[in-house]
Amino acid sequence: MDLNTKRTWAEIRPDHIVHNMRAIRAALPEGTRFLGVVKADAYGHGAVAVSRALEAAGADYLAVSCLDEALELRTAGVGLPILILGHTPVEYLPTLLACGLTQTVSNLAKAQEYEAATARLGGRLRIHIKLDTGMGRLGFLCAGDGFAQGVENVAAACSCPHLVPEGIYTHFAMSDMPGQEARDYTLAQFRLFTAMLEALEEQGVRFRLRHCANSGAVLHYPETALDMVRPGLLLYGYGDAEDRLGLRPAMRLVTRVATIKTYPAGVRISYGGLYTTERRTRMGVVPIGYADGLFRCLSGRCAFAVAGGQAPQRGRICMDMCMIDLTELPDAAVDSPVEVFGETASLDALAEAAGTIPYELLCSVSKRVPRVYL
Repeated sequence: MDLNTKRTWAEIRPDHIVHNMRAIRAALPEGTRFLGVVKADAYGHGAVAVSRALEAAGADYLAVSCLDEALELRTAGVGLPILILGHTPVEYLPTLLACGLTQTVSNLAKAQEYEAATARLGGRLRIHIKLDTGMGRLGFLCAGDGFAQGVENVAAACSCPHLVPEGIYTHFAMSDMPGQEARDYTLAQFRLFTAMLEALEEQGVRFRLRHCANSGAVLHYPETALDMVRPGLLLYGYGDAEDRLGLRPAMRLVTRVATIKTYPAGVRISYGGLYTTERRTRMGVVPIGYADGLFRCLSGRCAFAVAGGQAPQRGRICMDMCMIDLTELPDAAVDSPVEVFGETASLDALAEAAGTIPYELLCSVSKRVPRVYL
């Protein structure tokens, strides 16, 4: 791809993702399997390219949110086991079976629906049971007074003859948060999960794959690794282990200076005139805006890396472009590359300025921004 023809693009490094997988794996107990989370188009990095790289590098499993995401990978020839984390309507059971997909089952009624449909087709569906240990989202209820009923319901689901209960998992709600409250909550979730496993084993129900460690747990709760881990953001080189594990960010969002104009003091810039030049100002226009994934709420609250340093963003961010102050950066010229985040400009700092998390910014890089795989 000729970058000279691109207004704005995202440079993706699959080799960095593979490096991150190996670095994470090196920190795990020996034999722990690795599931790469590639939902939401691999957090904006491109699910097909990332999945192919992970498969070639020896990952054990992939996870997506929905059937459409799984089918994209199968159509592209990805052969790894794929776990669908979300709900799939029972009418798509033939597709699940034909594509060899693994389906999450989060309650007994759904297990019974899948069982009846699979029996009619004469097949067997591989499933992973999900427990709600404190996320308050999908999963068999099992906390407090619901523990015994939860054990009974999971055991009943696993007894369905046309379902293959390969795995069981839960999801931590606070494992990436600091503080004692978050630690206590995460450990309470883990204790409930392991208590359910023990109660199910007493009834003869065992699973080949027990998994609950997301990115935060991989970092802060190594005891939760069990049979398999599910890193998401960590896989792409972000999070508070970037330095500790030697992770490498895999995406660099880049645009270029389209034009430069010099204004005297007192000139209002962009919609609403929120910013007024305070001196003679050399202002660059760059072709990236909120339609590309640069949040409008970042207006006047961020800076981008350009030749010679950081260029403050000025005025309201528009749909297709925004303005940056180049007054202190004489080396910046028309067509100079501008890094929104990546090697020099921090994704974490941009997320903090937007009042959000890095996940959202990565997933928000729009489809009209071409991905360039290096």
